[in-house]
Amino acid sequence: MKKYTFLLSYRALIMGFTVLFVATSCDKTIQEPAIPAYAPTSTDANAGTWKTYVLTSPTEVAVPAPAATGSAAYQAELSSLKQQSATLTPAQREKVAYWGAGAVYRWNEIARELAARYNLPPAAGPDGKYPVPDAANPLSYPAFPFANPPYTARALAYLSVAQYDALVSAWHYKYKYNRAAPALTESSIKAALPATGIPAYPSEDAVVAAASFTVLKAMFPGEVPYLEARMKEHQESRLWAGMNVQSDLTAGAELGTAVAAKVMGRARTDGMGSSNNQSLTAGMIENAKKLGVTEPWVSQEVPARLPMLPAYGFLNPWNFDKATVVKLRPEAPPAVGSTEFQKALDELKTIQKNQTREQARIANYWSDGVGSYTPPGHWHRTAANAAHEARYSEVRMARTLALVGTALMDAGICCWDVKYWWYYPRPQQYGLKTTVGTPNFPSYTSGHSTFSAAAAEVLGHVFPEQANKFNAMAVEASNSRLYGLIHYRFDCEAGLKCGKNIGSYAVAWAKADGAGQ
Repeated sequence: MKKYTFLLSYRALIMGFTVLFVATSCDKTIQEPAIPAYAPTSTDANAGTWKTYVLTSPTEVAVPAPAATGSAAYQAELSSLKQQSATLTPAQREKVAYWGAGAVYRWNEIARELAARYNLPPAAGPDGKYPVPDAANPLSYPAFPFANPPYTARALAYLSVAQYDALVSAWHYKYKYNRAAPALTESSIKAALPATGIPAYPSEDAVVAAASFTVLKAMFPGEVPYLEARMKEHQESRLWAGMNVQSDLTAGAELGTAVAAKVMGRARTDGMGSSNNQSLTAGMIENAKKLGVTEPWVSQEVPARLPMLPAYGFLNPWNFDKATVVKLRPEAPPAVGSTEFQKALDELKTIQKNQTREQARIANYWSDGVGSYTPPGHWHRTAANAAHEARYSEVRMARTLALVGTALMDAGICCWDVKYWWYYPRPQQYGLKTTVGTPNFPSYTSGHSTFSAAAAEVLGHVFPEQANKFNAMAVEASNSRLYGLIHYRFDCEAGLKCGKNIGSYAVAWAKADGAGQ
């Protein structure tokens, strides 16, 4: 597969980093900022007791005791490790540095890149119909999956939950067996990455690599060879760096695979398989008419495209039950043609006529449309960068992304429930034009607003000193849909309110999971 790399534009993380721009008549290469390795500010030694999402307990998957450090078997592993880490090629050093930025950090980055690559809606065929991606033939046109915002939110949620549950289990066994890192056992081994003080068995990197591979191969089945290569490279980098012996990696890989398999067991029964059930839309439109929507949403594409994932709102949420999805529905939108509706429409017409450069910048920055990793990916990136800047341990970073990821998937479920409950028309049905693309699903409420407020609520809890910043980001993301002429103001306001409520359930989980803040 072609490898897609994105320049991460976040101010906090690049402070103090060196950015090299090599620009000559022959070389136009731009090197991205280095993402440094670090020793975490806390080892989170009690993480083996934290509450898990899918595992019934951290011991549900058994990990056998390792060989004693004085055993012949372990000494042979140390000897092999010493040879592998003694002299590295430049390419090996590059891989050590890359993966040294963090296992959770890098695998979530890989997932976002895949989401962006697959976020491509199929074009209409000669018959005027749009082909549907086929999971059984993922590399045929159109490629499977179409990684739209709901799909990406779900993929990232399962990825982060698998990483988190597997790492909680790994931490339990790390401190149960307490086998030190190789460099602490054999002084002649010089580790190429910072010492963490965390026991080495089972390897947290191998846990994350195997768990991530298991989830991502299911979410992006056409990328199995690529993912296998990344997992192999990741595991080898730990040997090259002198950080783990092979038995650390083997135990970690087995644990990560087993836990992720249990997590994907949930995925197979969460309702996603029926999320594109188009037979439901006629009944949804009739329901909206009974609720008073006189002009339901219709696709603005030519030829008309079937609505995106009309039954996604029926999926099983993470942090509450399906009955709560209904309770979280916001108040009714204004009646089409009412004074309130006309006021909102006139506001958009004014923006269209007098849009400022700053409004256009915000609309484009937050558009997260086709070819991007979508709003859920945008917020996952924000969370990962904040956790990296805070120098979180692998397990605490995974917790952060699981909290954000489950909130974002819940936000998608609730938002899609509302969208297809009201089937409300978009501004484009009344002559408004947009430069950021017209989403192919109903207007009320705003997905950007719902996703963003949910993520900001969680991140504000995890990083309370930055809560105002995250809330301001959510408001800007919401306003971007006004400036892009995609949503009415009441779409955005209701989405922000609903998203905040959704995020509060993930915060309640965080307060009770045993991890502290």
